[in-house]
Amino acid sequence: MLGDQRHERFFLFSLAGIQFTHILDFMIMMPLGPEFIRELNINTHEFGLLLSSYTFAAAIAGIFATYFVDRFERRILLLSLYGCFIVATLICGLAPDYHSLFVARAFAGAFGGILGSLVQTIIADSIPFERRGLGWRAPFIFIALISTLILYLGYRNIPKITGHLDHIHEGSRLSQIWTIFFAKQHLRAFVFMGFIMLTGFSVIPYIALYLTANVGIDNSYISLIYLCGGLATLLSSRMIGHLADKYGKVKVFRALAIISLIPLLVTTNLMPVPLWVVLVNSTAFFVLVSGRMIPAMAIVSQVVDAKIRGTFMSLVGSVQMLASGLASVIAGMVVTIGSDGKMDHYNLVGYGAAICGLLTFYLVGYIHKDSQLPKIAGHSQTP
Repeated sequence: MLGDQRHERFFLFSLAGIQFTHILDFMIMMPLGPEFIRELNINTHEFGLLLSSYTFAAAIAGIFATYFVDRFERRILLLSLYGCFIVATLICGLAPDYHSLFVARAFAGAFGGILGSLVQTIIADSIPFERRGLGWRAPFIFIALISTLILYLGYRNIPKITGHLDHIHEGSRLSQIWTIFFAKQHLRAFVFMGFIMLTGFSVIPYIALYLTANVGIDNSYISLIYLCGGLATLLSSRMIGHLADKYGKVKVFRALAIISLIPLLVTTNLMPVPLWVVLVNSTAFFVLVSGRMIPAMAIVSQVVDAKIRGTFMSLVGSVQMLASGLASVIAGMVVTIGSDGKMDHYNLVGYGAAICGLLTFYLVGYIHKDSQLPKIAGHSQTP
C-alpha cells in the first residue's frame, strides 16, 4: 500500500518515533527509582505500585480499545491518541506529589498502551511479514516536547489506512471479542507474551535501586548505564531484525531467550564491581532482553487474520501491560530494603524471571505452528 521506498522510510520513522517516545515514557521511570523513593518519601512497594499504575491502566484501556480500534481509520485514531498521550505525559512532569503523579501515570498508560498495539497493527497492515523483523520532572516534559514534534511528523507522513474498514463485522461486538480472545491459538499467544513481559519487567524496575544500594554505583552514573543500554539497543535492533529475517524468527528468538538469561542472573546477583563491568553486563541485558521482542511480535502478529488484527493486537498489548504491572508489583513485594539500606531478595526475583524466560523458549514453537493454521475471523469461525 506504500509507494516509493523514501515514503516508506518516513512512514516507518514516524511510527518508530511514536513507539520510541511512549516506550521511553514508561522506561524513564526505572532510572528515576532512587530519586522517587527519596524525594516522594515512598518505599519499594509504593514504587512498584507507581509503575503498575501505568501498566494496569494500559491493560484496561487496551481491552476497551478492542471495541473501536478496527472501526476507525488508523491514522486519525493513532494521532488523536498520541495527542492525548502528550498531554498526560506533560501533566506527569507537573505533578506536585505521589498521588497526583500516580493518577497522571495512569492516564499516560491508558493512552500509551493503546498506541503500542496500534503501531504494531499498522506495521502488520502495511509492511510484508518478510521485512518486518527490523531532577525527575524534566524527563516527562522533555518527552512531551519530543512527542509533539513526532506528532507533526506522523501527521505529515502516515497515510490513511482504511482497508480494514471494509470488513467491519455486524452483530455483537462483545461476542466477536470473546471469540477472538478465547481462540486456542490466540490464548497461547497471550500466554507467550505474558511470560516475555514477566521475564523482563520483574527485574528492570529495580535495577537502578539495586546498583546504587548493593553494588555501590553512584546515582550520577545511572543515566550513563541506561544511555549505553538504550543506544546499544537502538543500534542492535536492526541487526536482530535482519538475523530474524535471514535465519528464522523462532531460531533467533530462542537464541536470545537463552543468552539473555546470563546477564539477567548476573544483574540480580551482582556484588560490588567496577563501573565498566556493570556497563558491559547492563548493556548486554538491555540488548538481549529487548531484542526478544523483535522476532516475538513478528511471530505473534501472524497468528490472526488481518481483518481483526487491530482487535487482537489491542488484546496483546493489554496482556503485555497487565503482565508488566503484575511483574513490578510482585517483585516489589519480594524485594525489601534492609536496615543497612541494601536491597534484599533481588536474586529470588532473578530466578523467577529466568524460569519465565525458559518457558518462552518452549512456547514459541507452538505460536509459530499456530501462525500456519487457518485464522479466526470474526464470527465466521469458532475457536
